Amino acid sequence: MNNTWSQTQAEALPQLDVSGVNEQGLLSPNKILAGDELQNKLAGTLGATLANELGVSATGYGAGASRPVMRGLEGARVQILQNGLSVGDVSSISADHAVANPIQNAHQIEILRGASALVYGSGSSGGLVNVVSDRIVTSMPDMVSGAINTSYETVNQGKTANIEVDAPAGPLALHFDSAVSNSNNYQIPGYAEQGGPNANWSINPNQPVNVPYNGKLPFSFSNQNSLGLGATYIRSDGYTGVSLERMNHNYGIPTYEGGFIQQSQNRYDFSHQNNDPIDGFSSIKVSAANTNYQHTEFTNAGVASTQWNNTATEARVEMMHKELLGSKGVIGAQVNGATLNATDLSTNNYAIVPQTKSNSSALFWIEEGRYGLVKTNLGARYSYTGQNPNLATQFPSPGNQGFQPTSYGPPTLQNRQFNLMSYSAGGMLDVARGYGLGLSYTVSQRAPTPQELYSYGPHDSTATFDVGNSNLGTETSHNVEVSFQKTFGLVRSKVSLYRNQFSNYIYGFYTGTYSAVNNNFSVVQASQASANIKGAEGELTYNWNQNGVGGRVFGDISQGSFNSGGDLPLQPAPRLGSELAYQRNGWLTSATYIYSYQQNRLATWEVGPTPSYNLVNANLSYTERIGKINWTGYVMLKNLLNEEIRYATSPMAVRLYAPQPGRSLMVGIRAAF
Repeated sequence: MNNTWSQTQAEALPQLDVSGVNEQGLLSPNKILAGDELQNKLAGTLGATLANELGVSATGYGAGASRPVMRGLEGARVQILQNGLSVGDVSSISADHAVANPIQNAHQIEILRGASALVYGSGSSGGLVNVVSDRIVTSMPDMVSGAINTSYETVNQGKTANIEVDAPAGPLALHFDSAVSNSNNYQIPGYAEQGGPNANWSINPNQPVNVPYNGKLPFSFSNQNSLGLGATYIRSDGYTGVSLERMNHNYGIPTYEGGFIQQSQNRYDFSHQNNDPIDGFSSIKVSAANTNYQHTEFTNAGVASTQWNNTATEARVEMMHKELLGSKGVIGAQVNGATLNATDLSTNNYAIVPQTKSNSSALFWIEEGRYGLVKTNLGARYSYTGQNPNLATQFPSPGNQGFQPTSYGPPTLQNRQFNLMSYSAGGMLDVARGYGLGLSYTVSQRAPTPQELYSYGPHDSTATFDVGNSNLGTETSHNVEVSFQKTFGLVRSKVSLYRNQFSNYIYGFYTGTYSAVNNNFSVVQASQASANIKGAEGELTYNWNQNGVGGRVFGDISQGSFNSGGDLPLQPAPRLGSELAYQRNGWLTSATYIYSYQQNRLATWEVGPTPSYNLVNANLSYTERIGKINWTGYVMLKNLLNEEIRYATSPMAVRLYAPQPGRSLMVGIRAAF
């Protein structure tokens, strides 16, 4: 390992990368997963892949649906991107909706916060996750290159295979990728029901539920396949490329009633970049994506009940300017529109939320620079957002819902428009060679989503009757963060302390009323209140990701509460962990231990507490080059202690009846050529 500290490197101007910022970027902590680290953490879902990252947890609906939760925030507050553009699915609406972004062939996963996140969207108070697949190749490959991977996992008889190939063809760079993943219901430690059989949890009034399953968890299977194609015309001054993706996903919903979802999506991307287009600018980039998403929900008897459709189009332009007064930056504009439909297939009427057309347009500006010992980061984003429901929608009569003891009528159908202003400012002071002390302040505004505004109906996977509120106002978060980092030497570290103050925080309030004709589902109404989340996260590493022995200790904690008293729902439990690794001469091995505390800080309507657990994972791989191919054989051991793991971030309907998989062994082979 080279421990030499470069004065030139330290004083160089930070480079702004509009597809994600450098891992040692400015101000707010961020993370880039790539290479061996990504391969060793890659799971069947995006949430499961990132679940043990610093400040990141996940929801868990079996093996098929898991979405990142960042610093206690989830759903619409954590935007998911694919190659810098929205993934275009409906995963932010409910935790049982899988992210429509196959990640088996991902090259990089980026976690962004602070000013860098404003390049992509407003309202992401938790942060952004960008999955980079590089289907649109931006530099000409010298020869045909690619990778193949195949694996088998014992806990669910899971079989995965994926391939990707890049090839030159005259002035074109061509790309192909495909992935197939099939897994059965997975083995669980103990019983499906938290506390074992006869716990008789009542998440809805007068509706105790007993689930006696052990062994294999029903409806925890997941079967997915994807195909991606790309072609790029490479020029000396840039590139122009297109790509397409087809994804199919069939997965179970392991609530106490059970069911499954069949999901599909077609996606088309375009990207064009010119380098040095005009004086003062180093590049101009235009990108666009069109997605056509659909999923159908089935009962445990295999009867199709609800179909969701979302068609979305997004386009953006980014112009990166050269150094001016010590700063580099990007200015840009973005427009997008989407149409959301949810249909009750038994009546052919709307389901849960009426058809809604959403549109937004935005302008953004980000700057990064260095002035002596201080690095700076500034950003601002203005967005105009409209939510336009089908005003002719006929809501069902409240008198037919059997509400007890109080009746709740539907929201008023009205078009809503929002003007959103988000901005961020901060700096990092080089207090000594390789040591930095940072301070950042970010204001993020979010418009209510269609389901928060206009919902009215039963939602089986969460066992709730959802009632929207079309009078909701703009949600605003004010985040202050202090950070410290040591970025060179054998021993490195980073620590962050933050407080996120919300006005008009939107949440689902359990009213105490239930719908007798809908399985006694609790009536949950979209509400707003002042709230705050405060937390800390940090890690200390020794010789990490270098040859020889490396070590890491880490931990994170966040605590969300309403200003008027009481805890926010679905908050992650505090965690502590350690990791030991060794790599030399093609060998790479590591072992990770994470202790998650009991989560007893629950909202007044949540059932719990969520039990603590000890998670132990281990990896071993060996890589050797034979001819022109790098062959890697690997073994992964997951949940070695066979612990009962339940995420406090998952809704009660699944958390109480569906633990995460038990002990598992995965074996596989990768080849890169």
